[in-house]
Amino acid sequence: MPLNSVNTNVGAMVALQNLNRTNTDLQTVQSRINTGLKINSAKDNGAIWAIAQNQRAESSSLNAVMSSLQRGQSVADVAMAAGTAISDILVQMKEKAVASTEAGLTTASLNALNDEYTALRDQINTIANNATFDGVNLIAAVATNSSDIKAIANADASATIDIDHQDLSLTNSSIALVSSDISSGAATADITEIETAIQAVSTALSAIGTGAKALDTHLNFIGKLQDTLDSGIGNLVDADLAKESARLQALQVKQQLGIQALSIANQSSSALLGLFR
Repeated sequence: MPLNSVNTNVGAMVALQNLNRTNTDLQTVQSRINTGLKINSAKDNGAIWAIAQNQRAESSSLNAVMSSLQRGQSVADVAMAAGTAISDILVQMKEKAVASTEAGLTTASLNALNDEYTALRDQINTIANNATFDGVNLIAAVATNSSDIKAIANADASATIDIDHQDLSLTNSSIALVSSDISSGAATADITEIETAIQAVSTALSAIGTGAKALDTHLNFIGKLQDTLDSGIGNLVDADLAKESARLQALQVKQQLGIQALSIANQSSSALLGLFR
């Protein structure tokens, strides 16, 4: 037989315990709705939170990888633009050299061709030495802020994507052999030397272009990898807001019912007064 006592109201205790449990669940659901996270701290689920935090660090590190790859792309793009200009200059120099071989040209005509030819040749160093992005020049003479590209390739910086320096200035052995004067008319050997220089520049640009393509491909991969990591983190810690919304409605009803149950339980002791009348 249950004990009828004004000192100990078991029904009120049970009602209060249930109401407290409902309030705790309600706070949890409200937190998930406010933050959008079902695991917002190590208190919620230590193991899952630690996994998610490690993956957040990985994803954040990939931002630095992408920046390094994009910087490498810019350096390579500037080098290729300058290298193409140097190749075009050599093509024009060949044109002037071939024109200077025409029989019967006057001294004035040869001097005019030579002036254009030497002016073009002088531009090679100017272009090569100014093809700089963020302090890195991929095609300048070795003594002129030249450098290889070593773009970071992964989150722990243990791998790089490299593009080797290509000297396209007048210190390049093939370009240096090109005659600096055609005032007496170019010889067949002079034209051959220009053709060799054009081929050398084309080979160097091909190497830079291949490296630049590798940077593009890897940057695309890193972007997809970061999206995948972020998606995985979301799967671990994101709250299902539709589900939480349904739980919120249910818990609010339970809270109201719990308050009413506690009120009824607290009033039960008053019924004992009727025994003393």
